Amino acid sequence: MTGMSNSSSLLVSAAALVLTACGGGGTAIPQGSAALGDPAKPVAAAMETVVTTDPTVDADDPVLWADRRNPARGLLIGTDKSDGLYVHDLTGKVLQFFPDGPLNNVDLREGFVVDGKSYVLIAAAERDRFGIVTYLLDPDTLVVKPYGFLPTDMGEPYGFCMGKRGDAFYVLPNTKSGEARQYRITATPAGPAIALERTMKVATQTEGCVVDDAAQVFYLGEEDAGIWRFDFDPASPPTPTLVYAVDDKVLTADTEGLTILRDGPRTYLIASSQGDSTFPVWEVQGTVYAYKGRFAVEGGAIDNVTVTDGVDAWSGPIGSWPEGAIAMHDTDDGDGRQQNYKLVDWRDVKKALGLP
Repeated sequence: MTGMSNSSSLLVSAAALVLTACGGGGTAIPQGSAALGDPAKPVAAAMETVVTTDPTVDADDPVLWADRRNPARGLLIGTDKSDGLYVHDLTGKVLQFFPDGPLNNVDLREGFVVDGKSYVLIAAAERDRFGIVTYLLDPDTLVVKPYGFLPTDMGEPYGFCMGKRGDAFYVLPNTKSGEARQYRITATPAGPAIALERTMKVATQTEGCVVDDAAQVFYLGEEDAGIWRFDFDPASPPTPTLVYAVDDKVLTADTEGLTILRDGPRTYLIASSQGDSTFPVWEVQGTVYAYKGRFAVEGGAIDNVTVTDGVDAWSGPIGSWPEGAIAMHDTDDGDGRQQNYKLVDWRDVKKALGLP
């Protein structure tokens, strides 16, 4: 199934009217400006990544992983959208680097079996060859190895995320034209292979996305418009439903990264609001999104997060953080050139926002 139905086109048009009424629709906000609208609560960073081999890392999007058998064993994996992929330990130290070209967004899923062994499948959108680069993380050794390159015919895959549906693994690249594709990825004797199962569309440029595997919902960020949701079933109509429109109060363009965090029975949707360097948080209650406030990463011994891009959450214990952690991109690590990733303790976010 490709394109949008008439009903989805009406939804996009309705969203545009909402944005106009709110004064949104991509109003330019000076980079690094103070948060507008609802005041963001300060949360200090608990860790940051450090790259000593490159003074101008062009960071963009992180993803977290922890060994569920021993959560002290964990990684932060981040893209350099000029050069490749960094693998960091949970102190921020570089363990591995893959010079695989301009990688924009990265994601992972556990339990991908290759030659009888279960790996963590890592994949990232590659903006030069117009495809997807894949890697395999061995959970026993924490060593990442290249797996294979998957070309697409969709032009530049700008944003990217992954999802699972039962035993099926999916990669979901999207483009600056607002198109998102849902490919099933499988292991073959020749390496990874993908098959297109669905195409989805919103009106303008997209990037951030996340799949809530438990709820089977795909969230897509339209940068100047807001956050949309789709049923993740590839057989369902590709009809978007508006979750939250850019209003320059809670969510400021550009809408960048999206992530899901589970805390006991509660599920939270967290966005990266690049225009004012904040992170709005909604509690997901079925199809209702209860806004809980937003935070900014500032204060403490580590420098503030500014003009943030990608964001990723880990639910449950990881490293020194027993209830979960959130990693995010920071465009300026203090010298005006180096970009990196910061990490915050979910307990600190909960305290700042008054969450149970």
